Amino acid sequence: MWRSVSGAEPPRHVVVADDTMKADVAYRLASKGTALLWRGDFQNARQLLIAMSRRADRKPRKKSVLPSEAFNLHRQSQSQRSRILSMILVPLDSNLSIPLRRAPDVFDACTEVYGAGCEPSVVALRELLGLIGAHQWRKKGVEIPSLGGHIHPHYGVFSPVRGEYVQLVNEAPFPRAYPSPSLAFDIGTGTGVLAAVLVRRGIKHVVATDIDRRSLECARENIVRLGLSGNVEVLQANLFPAGRAPLIVCNPPWIPARPSTPIEHAIYDPGSCMLRGFIAGLPAHLEADGEGWLVLSDFAEHLGLRTRKELLADFDAAGLKVIGRIDVKPSHPKVFDSADPLHMARAAEVTSLWRLAIS
Repeated sequence: MWRSVSGAEPPRHVVVADDTMKADVAYRLASKGTALLWRGDFQNARQLLIAMSRRADRKPRKKSVLPSEAFNLHRQSQSQRSRILSMILVPLDSNLSIPLRRAPDVFDACTEVYGAGCEPSVVALRELLGLIGAHQWRKKGVEIPSLGGHIHPHYGVFSPVRGEYVQLVNEAPFPRAYPSPSLAFDIGTGTGVLAAVLVRRGIKHVVATDIDRRSLECARENIVRLGLSGNVEVLQANLFPAGRAPLIVCNPPWIPARPSTPIEHAIYDPGSCMLRGFIAGLPAHLEADGEGWLVLSDFAEHLGLRTRKELLADFDAAGLKVIGRIDVKPSHPKVFDSADPLHMARAAEVTSLWRLAIS
């Protein structure tokens, strides 16, 4: 059975490979669309993947002038790189063990994503290593200072490692008419981190929504871990729950582009669908004199994928006014990586919390 959480099609051509396979040969075969079913030592397969990664990174990048062109070329390059590196395949037994020498125990990591074992299967080594890494993050968690605890992300759910947007929600002043709101909505909750932050700030009840099954499971687990299950209600919904609230928070995907993997759904929002849906629906769910907090990076603006004028026009069309904005500069490592093809846009990026009210 072929396994792929990203929905990738199984390769059409497969050859058996082992420890005698040279990296140059493997890379050439993978580049032409031939997958390698590994029958050698597991750790050697990892080393081969690293060697192939180096070869993929050596390819010269096409120079572009416009930021949008640089973004599109970068995504094309990353997609091609991912396709090539996903051509090393490893077998899984029906009990979700790897029948290779020096293979790690992947039962827990696989069960969390695939569910219980059933029949022998084949999976891309790159995906399997991603599952192992996600399992470690899930066990360890991400420390959130404003919570005094950790958030444990699941595979395919965006991890709150970029803490600046969490800090914005933790520090923004509550609506003047509701200095101690008893109810808030968290739209697109993901890991549940913002819902938890709102409760820690004193809000008695938060309704957290998401449409993604993994996100809902992740949010519920984190809320229970933090002891906040009596304060946070996690619901499956496309954007808003029923009713109105004096405070509605949303941190949508920031880039209007099509996702290609499960984790990218937290980053890419085709046609700004979720962003515009939140803006258009906010007045119908906001209490009078309440506020909607939109957490949004201007990264897409620096890439030429969205303009500030378009964003403000969407506010106006929905009958919303901006009553304040809090900005913060990101500090993640890519901001300082001059070798990154999108470095200029990353260096200029600002993350903002827009305070919106009904006009």
